[in-house]
Amino acid sequence: MTVIYQTTITQIGASACLALEDSMLITFREGAPADIEEYCFIHCHGELSGSLHAGAALELGEHCYPVTAVGDVAEQNLRELGHITLRFDGQTTAEFPGTVHVAGPVPVAIAPGCILKFLA
Repeated sequence: MTVIYQTTITQIGASACLALEDSMLITFREGAPADIEEYCFIHCHGELSGSLHAGAALELGEHCYPVTAVGDVAEQNLRELGHITLRFDGQTTAEFPGTVHVAGPVPVAIAPGCILKFLA
């Protein structure tokens, strides 16, 4: 598999970890509006050099997750805003247009410096 996107988490919003309790992780690039930043894992925006699709993989720190579904606007949101909502539920149909679903356990600890990659 080839890395099509890579970024590093630089900051964690005050309420970002609450989403993990709902099996979600929300990202946004640096410079997000303050009201959005509070709920996001902020990262230094990388360049998307391929297509997000079911069958790709997400690497988050030391863990690898198969991508099971990609919403209609998730790729565009990631490319333009560094924004994506990851759901750790393995669904094969995207719940919302901006959601990427992956199979595997919800991460328990994400710290600044954690690397997020998509591979296809």
